[in-house]
Amino acid sequence: MTFFRLDDFLAGWIGGASSVIVGHPLDTVKTRLQAGKGYKNTFHCIVTIYKKETVAGFFKGLSFPLASVTLYNSMVFGFFNNSQRLISKLRYGDGRHPSGMLDLTMASMTTGLVSVGLGAPVDLVKIRLQMQTQPVLAENVTLAGNGSVPLRTMGLQAQPVYRGPLHCISSILQTDGIQGLYRGAGAMVLRDVPGYTLYFIPYILFCDWLNPNGNSSPHPCFICLAGGLAGSISWVTATPADVVKSRLQADVMHNRKYKGIVHCIIQSYKTEGIHVFFRGATVNAVRGFPMSATMFLGYELSLRFFQSL
Repeated sequence: MTFFRLDDFLAGWIGGASSVIVGHPLDTVKTRLQAGKGYKNTFHCIVTIYKKETVAGFFKGLSFPLASVTLYNSMVFGFFNNSQRLISKLRYGDGRHPSGMLDLTMASMTTGLVSVGLGAPVDLVKIRLQMQTQPVLAENVTLAGNGSVPLRTMGLQAQPVYRGPLHCISSILQTDGIQGLYRGAGAMVLRDVPGYTLYFIPYILFCDWLNPNGNSSPHPCFICLAGGLAGSISWVTATPADVVKSRLQADVMHNRKYKGIVHCIIQSYKTEGIHVFFRGATVNAVRGFPMSATMFLGYELSLRFFQSL
């Protein structure tokens, strides 16, 4: 029996598509809270987006993740499950041998590391598209005939910089080169290596707990519950690194403020305190549940269908 299976990639693609549609509105809120300005809390952010941009504001940049994040999730789930079988094959001589905790940890961490190669550009473009209509705070605006008048509370609505995902990618390549697409990749490694470990392992443990009879597949309700809980755990614990990543990736929209990961952490702490690294944690917890529940349900049901053919 070969350890490599294509159906894991196909099932991950289907699960990824469904999770993107479910989670994108709250993903937009999360990004605005972490990298934007002028929002008091989650509820205020939601109301502000709706008032200024209507329901469409929550779906800004959806087309790109719908096309790319589905491919990304396909790679993540396909790589994780094939890695499990490869590790079992190397350690026990049989790819069907049950994976131990060390095996799952190795597969999860490797998946998180490899995923950054595709995930960093995807996240960068998504965040740029989500953030490009953010208000730019005017620190000092010179009015004709009135000299220099400080308007610190005034918001100037930024004009859209990018016409769409392809224009965004083209603009980044022209100004920053290929490395520009990987701005924030280091912070993404810090987020995703432990993040996927706390994503896949809790899911497997919850499924085993909810379905002690391992001879049968978990009920769809158990899959949703286990996947949702795993997603919330993973996203909440990843929030500090996610804040740094979002700020680095949204940084060059106007004037670059951060030189790198350490500088971003220090400057964010100095200006906004320790709580800034947990901004969006509530949204991550709420958003992580339905997104991950949908992701794992779509994956598991699709996998069953492909295996029944």
